[in-house]
Amino acid sequence: MDSSTTLTEGSEIPLWIQLSRAHEDYTSDTSEHYDEVLEEVTERFAKTGSLGKADIGSLLLWKRLRADTKWAKKLMNTPDLEVREATENVLKYANDELLSVPEAAEKSRSALGALPGFTTGDALASAVIVAAAPKRMAIYDRRAHHGLTLLGIQLANSRGRYRRYMQEVEVLIQLLDEHDQTWTAREIDQALFALGNQR
Repeated sequence: MDSSTTLTEGSEIPLWIQLSRAHEDYTSDTSEHYDEVLEEVTERFAKTGSLGKADIGSLLLWKRLRADTKWAKKLMNTPDLEVREATENVLKYANDELLSVPEAAEKSRSALGALPGFTTGDALASAVIVAAAPKRMAIYDRRAHHGLTLLGIQLANSRGRYRRYMQEVEVLIQLLDEHDQTWTAREIDQALFALGNQR
């Protein structure tokens, strides 16, 4: 990726500066208390080694997703033990240092695939994965996806999207590192969210 990649045709603002400005916008527009739910679920994940339906409900609220859906009813009808078995694997894969970040993302996402609400779409799944490995993984949603598009980065919606998304996040982290900026994957998704949310 060329660090001169621009948001709009004719712009000469380097990509890494665009990301930095977007992250500043995100932090100025977001309450310091907003991530308290995510932080609490993350702490519980690390302590218990799994998440149950109540935890996923908390992440659903944090992501501001709809719960009046067929999949939500199906998830509620799923034994909590099954949910915990799946999320236990997420914790294992997301933190496996023998796997590259994209590989860990793919295995973590696949571990959730059999649960209602996780067969398609990556927004809620990525929240579970970030709760498992907050210093390694990033949140995906349509706004972050749009943010990538505005940066000239195309991300296909086909199977394996979360792996590809994390590949792009890793590239952006490396780009910022080349400009003496140390970013986490989470900070990247916050910047992408801000970019995608304003256009």
